[in-house]
Amino acid sequence: MVVLVMLLTTACQKDFIEILPVDTVTVDLLYKTDKDYQDAVIGIYGIFQAQYANMYYFGDIRGDDVWDELVKGTAGAVDNFTLANDDGLLISTWRNYYKAITRANTLLERINTADAALVSNKNRHIGEAEFLRALAYFDLVRIFGDVPMVTKTLSIEDSYKTPREKVDKIYDEVIIKDLLDAESKLPEKYAGVDVGRATKGAARALLGKVYLTRKDFTKAEAKLQEVTTMGYALLPNWADLWDYTKNEHHSEYIYDIEYEQGLGTLGSIYTNRFTPKVTSMIAFYGIAGSVDDQNTPHQVLFDLFEAKDKRKDLTASRGYTDATGKFIPLLVSSNNMSAYTRKYIVKITTANDSPANWKVIRYADVLLMLAEAMNENGKTAQALPYLNQIRTRAGLDALPTDITQTELRNQIVLERRRELAFEGHRWFDLVRTGQALNVMQKYGMKPHHVVFPIPLAQIQLINNPAIFPQNPGYN
Repeated sequence: MVVLVMLLTTACQKDFIEILPVDTVTVDLLYKTDKDYQDAVIGIYGIFQAQYANMYYFGDIRGDDVWDELVKGTAGAVDNFTLANDDGLLISTWRNYYKAITRANTLLERINTADAALVSNKNRHIGEAEFLRALAYFDLVRIFGDVPMVTKTLSIEDSYKTPREKVDKIYDEVIIKDLLDAESKLPEKYAGVDVGRATKGAARALLGKVYLTRKDFTKAEAKLQEVTTMGYALLPNWADLWDYTKNEHHSEYIYDIEYEQGLGTLGSIYTNRFTPKVTSMIAFYGIAGSVDDQNTPHQVLFDLFEAKDKRKDLTASRGYTDATGKFIPLLVSSNNMSAYTRKYIVKITTANDSPANWKVIRYADVLLMLAEAMNENGKTAQALPYLNQIRTRAGLDALPTDITQTELRNQIVLERRRELAFEGHRWFDLVRTGQALNVMQKYGMKPHHVVFPIPLAQIQLINNPAIFPQNPGYN
C-alpha cells in the first residue's frame, strides 16, 4: 500500500504516524483467474461503500439547503466553515479514495499481462477499475483541489516524493482518459448478481458531468445527449425513487453506491443518520438502533417548493403522518432537529443496515445537466423540453417557450435544488457555477473555502511544502 493512503494514528492521539508496510501477501498470487480479478474489482467498490457514508457532509451540509441544526461535532464544523485540518472526516476521506485508487492501479497493472484465456471478462474488469478510479479522482479534486496523481503502484520512498498535481492535469490525464476508455469497454447492462456494476451509461453520464464541471459545454451536451439514446427514462411516479420495497434498479437508475440489507456490514447508515431523535417517530417508522439528527432541511429549501409540487413533503418534512392519517409535527427542541428528509426513511431491524442506496447519478440529473449544457450553448429552445420533463413529473406547469437564456439558467438551478436535494449535489453545483461565495458568505464562507483543507497528517508526513503545500487559508 502506498504511503498516500495508509496513514494511521493511534486511538490515543499520539503525535506520530505509522507507515504500514507494502502488502504482506504476494500480489501475483491474487491475480490469476477471471474470478480473482472480479473479486479485486469488488474490493474497489467496497471502499466507495465506506466513503459515501460521509458524502452528505461535502455535498449537502456544506451548502445552503441543508444545515446541522443541533451544531455538533464534524457536521457543525462543515456547516459553519470551521472544520479543522486534522478532522477525522478529512483523514478518512483522503485514505479511502487513495485506497480505492491504489487497488485500481494494482489491478490495471496486473491485468495487462493477464492470460485472456483465463480472464474472460478482461475488458469489463479494466473498464470498471477505470470508472472507479475516475470517480475517486473526480471527488478528490472537487473536495481538495490539487492532489497527488498516482496511476501506478508506488514504493514507500516514491510516495514521499509525489507532489500535489494541478487539477486540470488530473482531469486531462486521468479522469477523462479513464472514462473514455471505460465507456468503450463496459457493457450497457448486466443481469443477475452483476446488476449494480458500472455500465457504459454510467461512464457516459459521469463524463458528461465532468465536462460540465469544466465548462466544456459542447462536449457535455454531446456526451449527455448520447445517454438519452440508451433507454433510460424517468419513473412516472417520483416517490417510487424512495420506495425501498421496490427494485432500485429501474429505468431512472444509472449508477448508485450499492447497499444491501441483511448481509452483515453491507447496509447503509443513511436511515439512522438522518432520522430525528423522536421516540414516537422512530417507533412509527420501525427504525432499529440509535438515530443521529443529521442533515436538517433548511428553511430556504422549504421555501423553494410550490404547494402542488409532488416532491415537497417527501424531500423535507416537519413531522409524519401516523396510521390514522393524523399529521404529528416535530416539536422544536434542543434534543432533536425540527425537520428531516424522508428520502432515506425505511424500516430496518438492525442499526445501520438500511437498503437505501446513494444515487451518484440518475437520469433526472442527466436531463438537467443536458438542459444546462444546451442552454449555455445558446440552444435555449431545444434545452427547455428536458427541463420540462422534470417539472411535469413533479406536477408543475411546463415553462413557456419564450423563456430567455438567463431565465432558463435560473430555472435549471432551481430544479436541481428541488429534484436532487439530499443527494450530494448542491455544494458542488455552487462551486461549479461560481456561485458558492455569493450564496454562502452569509453563512461564514470565505474565498478559500471552495476547497477543503488537506489533512494535516498528510502535510506532516510529506513535510515538504515545496511539493506538498496546504491549501491557502488553512495553515
